[in-house]
Amino acid sequence: MAEPAAASSAGDAPEPPSKNALKKAQKEKEKAEKKAAAKARELADRQKKEAADGEDVSKDSYGELPLLDSKGSDSTSTSRVLLSTIAEHEDKEITFRCWVENARSQSAKLAFVNLRQEVDTVQAVIAASDKLSKQMVKFCGTVSTESTLVVTGLVKRVKEPIKSATVKDFELHILKLFVEVKAEVPLPLQVEDAERPMPEAGLGDEDEKPAEGDARPLVGLNTRLNNRTIDLRAKINQAIFGIKSGVYLLFLEFLSKKRFTHVQTPKILGAASEGGANVFEVNYFGKKAYLAQSPQFYKQMLIASRFQRVMEIGPVFRAENSNTARHLTEFTGLDMEMEIQEHYHEVMSVLEDLMLFIFNELNTRYKKETELVRSVYHIDEFKLPESGKVPRIPFVEGIKMLREAGEEVNDYDDMSTPQEKHLGRLVLEKYNSDFYVLDQFPLAIRPAYTMPSPHNPLLSNSYDMFMRGQEILSGAQRIHDAELLADQMRKHDPPIDPNGAGTKEYVDSFRYGCPPHGGGGFGLERIVQFWLGLPNIRMCSAFPRDPQRVTP
Repeated sequence: MAEPAAASSAGDAPEPPSKNALKKAQKEKEKAEKKAAAKARELADRQKKEAADGEDVSKDSYGELPLLDSKGSDSTSTSRVLLSTIAEHEDKEITFRCWVENARSQSAKLAFVNLRQEVDTVQAVIAASDKLSKQMVKFCGTVSTESTLVVTGLVKRVKEPIKSATVKDFELHILKLFVEVKAEVPLPLQVEDAERPMPEAGLGDEDEKPAEGDARPLVGLNTRLNNRTIDLRAKINQAIFGIKSGVYLLFLEFLSKKRFTHVQTPKILGAASEGGANVFEVNYFGKKAYLAQSPQFYKQMLIASRFQRVMEIGPVFRAENSNTARHLTEFTGLDMEMEIQEHYHEVMSVLEDLMLFIFNELNTRYKKETELVRSVYHIDEFKLPESGKVPRIPFVEGIKMLREAGEEVNDYDDMSTPQEKHLGRLVLEKYNSDFYVLDQFPLAIRPAYTMPSPHNPLLSNSYDMFMRGQEILSGAQRIHDAELLADQMRKHDPPIDPNGAGTKEYVDSFRYGCPPHGGGGFGLERIVQFWLGLPNIRMCSAFPRDPQRVTP
């Protein structure tokens, strides 16, 4: 009876899946298919992006150039422009050399680079597009500060003035950017720190901690001078040396029109040109020689040679152990010498008009540079007198003015630097002029070749010129009679032998007939320092020399 039951059980068909089970399976299948499709799309997008990145549509528009001429490359004859002329090229492509003031990436598709040429800066923009790759954007946004570039871009006017650049109304849309010379980082001195004023304490030699609320320290003079090639890149320093070059050229321009002949005299002498001990002695083939304290002897010898008017610009060496803010052991002298027709004040008049010409032209031709420097080192505008109205103050009157103001000074003593500055303030108050002349100095404090005054044997026909109460020129009528010159040299303190090596030829040159003459010598660096109100004269010498520094 049991067998039929067993046979019946074995022959039954399996039950079909329920409707719920079928729906669940269908959903799982669809979910798997969607996931697979998403992965496929992601892979395709990544492959497409990698393909696009691999192509880099801008690959020929950026990068690092080989060392100039190291590959024997030919000139492209591409015209280069000056950044200062950018306004003339609105909506045009320009190419120019510059360097990176700073670079920053805003995003993967946008970067900004501030570019500089001389004292001019412009904001440059680079944005990714179908024609400009993100790789190029990334490269431009990470170029190291101070790297030298060759850039091509489109000049576009902006709606709002750009505060971070000197070019306010235009920006550059970069099309090509090549690194010509890459700057190493980190820099030993940040150029932006060299744009700031020096510490006020002392001579500004040491770095100074930042003021409260300011993250950056004030960089001292020694740090700047030790890294001078970086320091000189600061816009303020470029402006200082633009003005210095201007004074040099204006000096030549004015005197050339006055028929002065530009001469060059020796700087290795057989005798000290000013007398005294403040000379650098050199070994000249086993003999003693000296670096020139001035071109004085030779200027006068040229007048004796029938040159009516001469001028010279050249180095001057003074072995003075003066570690002050206005002294250098090597500076640039602006010298002139001329015949006198009737009175030595003729020379003073030429010198006064020369300086008024220089000052007025600095106010016009070099206005931008002057304003840039004075925006950092704040000083009152230089007060100028009119031509023919430069205050000429007899030395004895200057002494009287100081006494009346409370200074203790004797009639025939030389003034100290603080007394000179005090007198400058008194003159400004009385005459409304930052430029003036002191005349008729005591004979005892002038060089031996100075003509004594015919009115007072203790005084001389000599003069100094001052800017803001500080000396910029020393000058005088010179002795043009050989016997009087020899006598004055013997009486000088210390005495000078008129028959000594290097002086005999000088004295003898007046034995053959020499007209009355006079002149003066300026310190170029002092003119620049006092015009701009700079705290230290070393700022006006590219690579200054003082008792402590002979490098770099």
